[in-house]
Amino acid sequence: MTDELTAQNLTALSTELLDKARASHSGRAAKGIFVGAYLRQALLTLSAGSELADHDSPPEATLQVLRGEVRLATADDSWKLSEGDLIAIPSQRHSVTALSDAAFILTIRTDVAGA
Repeated sequence: MTDELTAQNLTALSTELLDKARASHSGRAAKGIFVGAYLRQALLTLSAGSELADHDSPPEATLQVLRGEVRLATADDSWKLSEGDLIAIPSQRHSVTALSDAAFILTIRTDVAGA
């Protein structure tokens, strides 16, 4: 048995998940794209106006926008992010709102206590 690497086309997967998000009552769709010993990644999509409501932050994570625009907000600050932007997620409660149909990668380090 061998471990074979395979490539994923994130543009095609984003389109597929955005179609699902638009059809969903929540306006969201997601799929895990990588799980390793110390790293986990998911591709999340939100239709325009949808949000991931206020929630706790993982111990260490980043958000990278592949498509559209989102707003990452904490109680104290907010950031408007567009295609190509990458941000470290603050270590406090936060929300993510789609300013337009959006796709983004959430990367979480998993070897940290509480991850």
